[in-house]
Formats: sequence, structure tokens, C-alpha cells
Amino acid sequence: MKDIEIVLLVLESVLLIATVILLLYSLKEGRSRKKLLLEVGRAAKILTRQEYFLMVTDCMMEAKTEVIGFITGRPPVGDDEKRVRNITVDIERVSKRGVKVRYLVPKMHDRLHIGYLYSKAGAEVRYGACAIATDIRYIVADDKLVLAGIPESTGETEATRKGYRIPSESLAGILKEHFFKCWKEGTPYEEYLREIIKQTGVTTKLLGKELQIDEKELMKLSTGVDG
Repeated sequence: MKDIEIVLLVLESVLLIATVILLLYSLKEGRSRKKLLLEVGRAAKILTRQEYFLMVTDCMMEAKTEVIGFITGRPPVGDDEKRVRNITVDIERVSKRGVKVRYLVPKMHDRLHIGYLYSKAGAEVRYGACAIATDIRYIVADDKLVLAGIPESTGETEATRKGYRIPSESLAGILKEHFFKCWKEGTPYEEYLREIIKQTGVTTKLLGKELQIDEKELMKLSTGVDG
């Protein structure tokens, strides 16, 4: 029985690595594929969900200039509430020492709570329609380190269950190119929040309660919408 479990674990790891490789092929063709795949295969380290979030913290604290992330932005529940608080504190710390932090989040109104927390802490947050968050989520730090998160099944609402730590400048370059292409097309947090206020037409008190956003901020933005 134990041998079967080991075989299944190895098979799962191989399939996950294959998913990452296929993603790379779809993002960019003709850029030193052989060298990149060898580098990824040699450097990748499988992480559990808890390890993944601890590594996110380590990456942010070690970053010298920039951290970018393509994340799901799911409303935190249970243990995730503590993880999100930790990340928020990390954003505040690294922003104060000049590190630019940018996050792309799927354009779904329930993701505005994370946008509120992270932007308040000092990050730039935009919302977009790029579908990659259904398959893989990633963090890139200083053009050299990639954290790729894998959901248990496809979908923006699926939590990251496992991840890979990949120190690879080649992979970081490919993902940054994808990130900033989506970034240009994305909607800034405050602009998207104004859209939701205008579309829903509900009171700032009710909307603030639903999205867990400070009512004063909603009132300030709604004044801009009405004007």
C-alpha cells in the first residue's frame, strides 16, 4: 500500500511539472526552451500550501526592487485570514523600503476585499480577465525567483494547494512578460470599486459589509461616482 502511495505521489508531481511546462510553451515560443526546461527541472522544489505561503513571505522580505503576483484574491477564511494578515504586514514593510509590489487579480467583485487590504498596505492592485489564474498562480521576485501555485482543480475559486519554488531568470522573464501584458489591460482597484458602486446602486453601508471594506472609503469613492 505504501509503495502505491509513493508511485501516485511521484505521478502527481510529474503531471504538475508537465502542466508548468505546457504553460511555458503557450506563453512564449522559441526562447531557449531546452535550457529553460533543464533549469526548471533541476531547480523546482515542491511546496505544500503552508510552505507556499511561508515562501511568499520570504520572497517579499528578500526582494530588493520588485515583487509581482498573479493571484486569485479569494476572500480569506479560516487559516487564510492569518496568512493574508501576514502578507499585508510584509507589503507594508517592503513598500517602506522602496520595493514595488504589484498584484493582478481576476475581475470578480468578491475579490475587492483583498484589493482593499493590499492597496491600503502599499501595493498596486489591478483586476483583469486573463484566465491563467484558473490553472496556475505565481509570484516573481527581482527577475530571478518564481513561486508557482497549483490549485487542486481548475478554477479561480479553487485554493492553491501546492506550489513550486523555481529560481530561474528565464522563467521569471517569461512570466513577467505575461504579467505586464495583462497589467496594461487591467483595471486599477479604485476604478473597479467605483464600477461596482455604480453598477450595484446599493448603500455604502451594505456594500461595505458585503465586501468588508471601510465604509468611509466607499463613501469617498461613491461621491466621485455621483459627481
